Order: sequence, then structure tokens, then C-alpha cells
Amino acid sequence: MHKLILKPGRDKSLKRRHPWIFSGGIARVEGDPQAGDAVVVCGADGAALAVAAYSPQSQIRARVWDWAVQNIDAAFVAQRIIRALASRDALQLAGVTDGVRLVHGESDGLPGIVADRYGDTVVVQLLSTGAERWRDAIADALAGLSGVARVIERSDADVRALEGLEPRSGLLRGGAAGEPLIVSEHGLKFSVDAEHGHKTGFYLDQRDNRLALRKLARGKSVLDCFCYSGGFALNALAGGATAVMAIDSSGPALQAARINADLNQSNSVEWLEADVFKTLRAFRDAGRCFDVIVLDPPKLAPTAAHAEKAARAYKDINLLAFKLLNPGGMLMTYSCSGGISPDLFQKIVAGAALDAGVDARIEGWLHGAADHPVALNFPEGEYLKGLLCRKQ
Repeated sequence: MHKLILKPGRDKSLKRRHPWIFSGGIARVEGDPQAGDAVVVCGADGAALAVAAYSPQSQIRARVWDWAVQNIDAAFVAQRIIRALASRDALQLAGVTDGVRLVHGESDGLPGIVADRYGDTVVVQLLSTGAERWRDAIADALAGLSGVARVIERSDADVRALEGLEPRSGLLRGGAAGEPLIVSEHGLKFSVDAEHGHKTGFYLDQRDNRLALRKLARGKSVLDCFCYSGGFALNALAGGATAVMAIDSSGPALQAARINADLNQSNSVEWLEADVFKTLRAFRDAGRCFDVIVLDPPKLAPTAAHAEKAARAYKDINLLAFKLLNPGGMLMTYSCSGGISPDLFQKIVAGAALDAGVDARIEGWLHGAADHPVALNFPEGEYLKGLLCRKQ
């Protein structure tokens, strides 16, 4: 098997079982590994530390498959998927939803692989060279082990370019669906655009947080910013909100939201196609106020290098939201940016409240749902972080 030999002192993160090996820590490569090939990662003393998937064009030069040197093959991939499916079965979500994340990348020991189940369909993203190398084995395992009717690929995320991979999408296994893909969640129904929607078509990670909004919305006016297909807005209405406005700059997203409103016979949401930043400023100038505001913007800082610019944007929208809240109002604010740590995000929101001239307190920390686990040795897996704040 090919080898990656690390520079002296660059094995510390691996010994703490962090699964990424960066190009700057590599002294030399022994052999001629191609993209996606398995390589043995060794310390400067030659001691084997892990077996990983090689990615010659990425700054993340290798991603660990396992900490014991072993053969990586279709059987290995299938066993990891079996383990991931068993952990999802243990969550007992069958009575809650038929939309579940089955595989969550590094946290399931399957770097670069994301798989979401929507009823009889699995949508998979293969985001690394190692995942690309085992495309057929992954598709076979997901189709055979989950019992779904089809597996659809949505490997069209920008991060594939960093791995030197072209975007790919389409049907991998099974037959095309004969009707729209619908997922149920806590009694509501949502359409899923597996072919063209964001990521795999729906944001399963926000499932618990949508329900949390439903529980606090009764009798409240709610503003849902960056609403996408209306998950938060429709949960607010289901919870008894007196008025719900939802804003997104994407016309197709709002069309999907209206379809979801029709599915749930919820036609009293005010949908607004507009730039959120500009709209919040206009609302501030007009003296508009709300009891609950949800801020769930798209990824503004994919890496730490983008954090400074993203921090300004996060602070801006949170500052405006605090100004638009009624006294005692609640702000549910999120960041899905990997480059923004939970600690930094809390500091940004605190700074926004200070600059807005308001007193606020944190009443809850918000995270991804349990089917989006975070491995203790891979804190980057906690990409979704949020705060529930009350304006005093």
C-alpha cells in the first residue's frame, strides 16, 4: 500500500484521531497513489498511524478511513454503512419523520459521504476523492441495506472542485419516481426537490429546531428570514402564530414554500421575495416589530479564511433583528458556516445586541438533529450552531 510520511511533529492531530491530513504536514509520498487510493499514513519515525483516502489536489491531502491499517474495499464501505444505519434505527424516528440523515461523513467514519433518506428515496452526496473512488459500492450498499426504491446522486457541491472533481448528479440505482417526493415531519408535509434543491433537497438538520419554534409561536407574530422552502414558517403557523411573514431572495425557493403551504392547507403565510438585509433595514426604518424572528442564512464562511467577512454579515443581520424584536421577543439565530465556531458565533451575536443597544439573554443553544452526529475527535462536524435569545 502507498504511504504518506509526515514531517516531524506533525502527527499530533492524528494521535488525537482527527481524520484530516493537510498537505503542509506531509514530508513525502512513497509510491504513486492516485486520487481516492488508500494510503498508509506514517509518522516521521515510520510508525503507521492510519489508513486514509488520498486526494492529490486538495489541501486536505488525505482523509482517514480507519486508525488500524487494513484493506479498504467494498466490504469495508458496506460495514460502515451498516453501522450508520443501525445508529439511525436506534433513534426511533419512524413515528416522527420519514426524512432521516443516514450517513453524516466523518462522524460516521465515512469521510466525504452524505446520505439522506426521504421515504423510499436516498439522496447521496459524494464530496471527496475517497467517496468518488467507492461510488458504486456506496450506491449498492445504500440501495440494498436501506430497502429504498432508488438512490439519487447530488454530488454538485462546490467543495468537489477543491478535490479536483467535476460535479455529478443523476439516478444511481432504481427507477425514477413516478410522483413528487414528499417527506413528513412532526405531522407536516414537505416537498423535496432531490434533483435541483439545495444540497440533498431539504434541511433535515433543522428538524428539532423547527419543532422548537412551533412550541413557542402561539399567539406571536413571526418573521422567518432566509426561509427557503418554508420549514420554519409553516411550523410557526402550526404552533398557533397569529401572523407569519417569510422572506427569501430566491423565487424558486418561495415557489417550493408555497407548494408546501398548499400541502398543509396553510395559506396564511405572507411570502416575500426580497433581499433579507435590505428588507430588515427597511423594516427598521418603518418601525416594524415582531415577537419572534428566525435568522437561518446560507453558509457565509465555508472555511476559517472567510470568517472575518462573514462575521460582519452575521453581526449586521443579528443587530437588525434585535432592533425589530418587541420587548420580550425571541430571536432564533443560526450559522451553518464551518468557518464560524460556536464560541465565535456567540461573541458575534453578543456584539450585535450591544451595538443594537438592547439587553438580551441566551435561553437555549440550538444544534443539528441527532441523526447529524458530531464525533468528539471531529469538532468541525458541528457546522450548524444556533442561539435562542430573549430581548429584555
